[in-house]
Amino acid sequence: MKIRIILLVAFAFAMSQTTFAGGGWPQPKGKGYFKLFQWWVIADQHFTTSGGIDPNTTNGIFNTGVYGEYGLTNRLTGVIYAPLFSRAYFNNTISGTTDELLIPGEAINSIGDVDLSLKYGLITKGKIVLSTSLKLGLPLGNSSGGSAGNLQTGDGEFNQLLQFDASTSFKLGKANAYSSIYVGANNRTEGFSDEFHYGLEAGIGFLENRLYLIGRVLGVKSFKNGNLNTEANTTSIFANNTEYLSVGPEVAYQWNKNWGASASFATAISGSIIFANPSYSVGVFYKW
Repeated sequence: MKIRIILLVAFAFAMSQTTFAGGGWPQPKGKGYFKLFQWWVIADQHFTTSGGIDPNTTNGIFNTGVYGEYGLTNRLTGVIYAPLFSRAYFNNTISGTTDELLIPGEAINSIGDVDLSLKYGLITKGKIVLSTSLKLGLPLGNSSGGSAGNLQTGDGEFNQLLQFDASTSFKLGKANAYSSIYVGANNRTEGFSDEFHYGLEAGIGFLENRLYLIGRVLGVKSFKNGNLNTEANTTSIFANNTEYLSVGPEVAYQWNKNWGASASFATAISGSIIFANPSYSVGVFYKW
């Protein structure tokens, strides 16, 4: 089977775990935001290299992990995204004419790739705040699991993302609202192509800011400057030259001063070498 598993750029979609934190605002010194999350996607179709949609054997990946931000100073924030348990699988491949089992399904369990970041507030006062961050993608996941080596919980490459975030807060009637934009350049290694990242997020608060409704648009464009064989790599969970434009809503509710919960989903409205099914995320967060 030519295409077994097509990449969902898991950690790009998994940016939905950063709700109620992030953007251009660094955490104040000694303050923080921490979240236990579950993120998953189950897909039976994918965007091809030409942007069309084709079916594939049902694949899934589930990440259970933690996300955290902590103010080292009033301008410098440390950030971690760590899938502590990651499960990737694909179902049995059955012949459409004879119902014969062609390829048995498989699954692997391991830790996922971990992201460590430092965010620095360039402009922290005024109507618009601006920050820059350096994110290091640590290849701690399994990059060649299963009998054919095509089940993965990580891509096996060390990448560095330099990003700029700009944010503002404002009033919509009596409700508090905010919006953020970001752009970034991701340097990938091991023959993977470098990438341009961009996104927009907006949210509005209700019930004295205990309930937030959030919307996001996220995108990745490949520079297609790597030397990894793209055709061969389409059997990997983390493919080369993946591109997408995704949208998704989120709802977050904070029931007291410190604790809250959130739920979200995101889906690609266009893409290349990416799942054409939505991803989902739920989590419980704590504000320190």
